[in-house]
Amino acid sequence: MSNQTQQTKPTKQIKQLLDQSIIKSKTVASKPVFFNLANAADQSRLDQLFSSGTIQHVVDDYEEEQLELFGVKNPTLVYTPDFKAKFAAYYKDLETKDNGSRTLWLHGNWVFFPWSSKLVHILPEDDFQLVRTARNKNLINAAEQDKFYNSTVGIAGLSVGSSVAYAIVLQGGAKHLKLADMDRLALSNTNRILSGVDNLGVLKVEMAARRIYEMNPYAEVELFPEGLQPANIDRFFDGLDIVIDEIDNLAVKYLIRVEAKKRKLAVVMAADNGDNAVVDIDRFDLDPNLPFFHGRMGTTGPGGEISYDMLTKLDKFGIGKMITKHVGAENVTQRMQESLMEMGKTIVSWPQLGGAAMINGAAVAYCVRKILNGQPLESNRALIFLDEKLIPDYNSPAEQKRRADVAAGFRKIFGL
Repeated sequence: MSNQTQQTKPTKQIKQLLDQSIIKSKTVASKPVFFNLANAADQSRLDQLFSSGTIQHVVDDYEEEQLELFGVKNPTLVYTPDFKAKFAAYYKDLETKDNGSRTLWLHGNWVFFPWSSKLVHILPEDDFQLVRTARNKNLINAAEQDKFYNSTVGIAGLSVGSSVAYAIVLQGGAKHLKLADMDRLALSNTNRILSGVDNLGVLKVEMAARRIYEMNPYAEVELFPEGLQPANIDRFFDGLDIVIDEIDNLAVKYLIRVEAKKRKLAVVMAADNGDNAVVDIDRFDLDPNLPFFHGRMGTTGPGGEISYDMLTKLDKFGIGKMITKHVGAENVTQRMQESLMEMGKTIVSWPQLGGAAMINGAAVAYCVRKILNGQPLESNRALIFLDEKLIPDYNSPAEQKRRADVAAGFRKIFGL
């Protein structure tokens, strides 16, 4: 028997679908739909979805959710011998509430995710958040968690920015999010963006919003699929408590700081650097007169070297020079330096790793939580280098000299 796949022609129906791009062009909402089945109108709406075959999967783990909720609200009972019995009595009372006229499918909320055709039974928001964040205690105390959750966070750029968003929401933060990115998910993005091939071609803001809603259906996510630009930056910043800058465009980075300075908002930015992270923090909330980028690219403002117009006119070499000035040649790993010099020759773009994106996401989420809660935090830059912590002899005199020589050569290339 031959191991070769037999060549066949597509069926008439499949060919028609592909030719007309019906599969490719189908749009699906990226916001969940809620149903309260104690309401007759919601029952009718949900019945229509079942009848049309729109709902393909049902997840009802409500008893387990109630068990966890009972434990969270009664922690002194959890390790007692009669905990299960006490919960059973509580649960039976819940089932027969209102003289037996209510059953558990009428409790809580049912949420439908259009992109996955799933219907899920969940607790009301306050109870949902209480259980979701139960294991945060007391690494994050109740007051900190409340402040973190009820904040409004803007994230511009959803490569590293998507990891930031997921890390924030995963920890029970930022019910309100604004996401700005104009790009669609491509296959080459999936080495660093937490998404599957089922999202290829989907706008990154839609992709991120779906995952956020799956973690917290009660989230409120505003999307800016046109990306961040002068025409919409006011609307993006309205109501924000903090902004995350993960945009590649240097001119838009400048505009972010103009707006943040005007509104006295902190800006947190992280860049991956090989397996490592460079985290920059601009505390315009504490000092609106801070120099942009802490002056690393040059002076800004009237008569300064750096301006929005100047940054819009940079060529590829000029952009590389500015980025090197900002990050610091001494901080760019050798393999990153070598890779940057191969762009357009043997590689198509600067390299980025998924592990570094996750490190950056965790680091920025940490900064966001600390800033929102008014806690002490580095106000300039932090280098989070796995290389330094895990590579033997990284800080030996010989290795330090070798890295200094490499950095000097890299500076020379850009005339720094």
